[in-house]
Amino acid sequence: MNRFLKVGLIATAAAMLLASPLSAKKIRWKLAETWPSTLTPLASPPAKLAALMKEMSDGEFIIKVEGKEKHKAPLGILDMVKGGQYQMGHSGSYYWKGKDINTVWFTTVPFGMTPSEQYAWFYYGNGMKYMKEVYDKFGVYSYPGGNTGNQMGGWFRKEIKSVDDLKGLKMRIPGLAGEVMAKLGVNVTNIPAGELYTSLDRGTIDALEWVGPGMDIKMGFHKVAKYYYTGWHEPASEMQFLVNKKAFDKLPKKYQVMLETAMKAVSMDMYIENFAESADAWAKMKKEYPDIKVKTFPKPVLEALKKAADEVYAGYAAKNPKFKEIWTDYKAYMKKARAWSMMSQYYYLKMSKDLNITK
Repeated sequence: MNRFLKVGLIATAAAMLLASPLSAKKIRWKLAETWPSTLTPLASPPAKLAALMKEMSDGEFIIKVEGKEKHKAPLGILDMVKGGQYQMGHSGSYYWKGKDINTVWFTTVPFGMTPSEQYAWFYYGNGMKYMKEVYDKFGVYSYPGGNTGNQMGGWFRKEIKSVDDLKGLKMRIPGLAGEVMAKLGVNVTNIPAGELYTSLDRGTIDALEWVGPGMDIKMGFHKVAKYYYTGWHEPASEMQFLVNKKAFDKLPKKYQVMLETAMKAVSMDMYIENFAESADAWAKMKKEYPDIKVKTFPKPVLEALKKAADEVYAGYAAKNPKFKEIWTDYKAYMKKARAWSMMSQYYYLKMSKDLNITK
């Protein structure tokens, strides 16, 4: 064979091999989540993100998801992503309020926005802008990671008839809601998901809030606490994806777009999944667990909680300019959005109830 022809064929074959998807260098990332990997729907977004990224990239972008049973640090996700042990994390922004109080705005706050209002603030208001500003100093990007909707107010061993019944109560409740409860005399603690049932069962705590019937019934809280209260503290609890900034910035643009699109898709899917599970569990709960007493906090208790919440907001705003800036923007957007929520959703739901259209 002609020497030049032989060299040419070898070069051509090498070029074809390098261009082949089989020879392309795979991107391999790891994602740590706060939850046990089996705790759906909270654990659903990371698993679905990994599957979606693998499919959309033709197997070139692989994300290995590790639950708390693997990494043993459920409340250490931000530090692990910041430090580069994991390229991604999935958790709740308000868990980092001890590092920066402004992180609470990107989960939910007491007496705050509904999910639709909050998503509008994120994507069509200033929410994402503030999220980037707050997380820049940690060297990570933060994205919405799935919403639980309006959470229930929690499981209590005893009925809450007045503010006095809250005094001395030991309760697991995170975020600003914990500070609000503390103002009314509650002994507040934050306990990882895997320890909640045992803590309630053994009397380490007297009450806890988790999510809603879809997740709560699976956790078995109804077996040890029969009073189940409606919510006030987490009207739109958004989970979060954390992404190491250096790792993300090194990605080819197509993978950056792919990852952001996939995160948004699986986040919305979690909201839908959680709603469906809670609707099923709520219907089943009334038949299978008639001993559960569904309650709403008395108005004087709710008024005391609202007053305490306003004091907490004002206290942080007085000493933290960024908190004040976000709080002012958040309140203004909620006022505008709530007017439409009342017109578009509240009146329809009220009419539906009056006409009994689901009979």
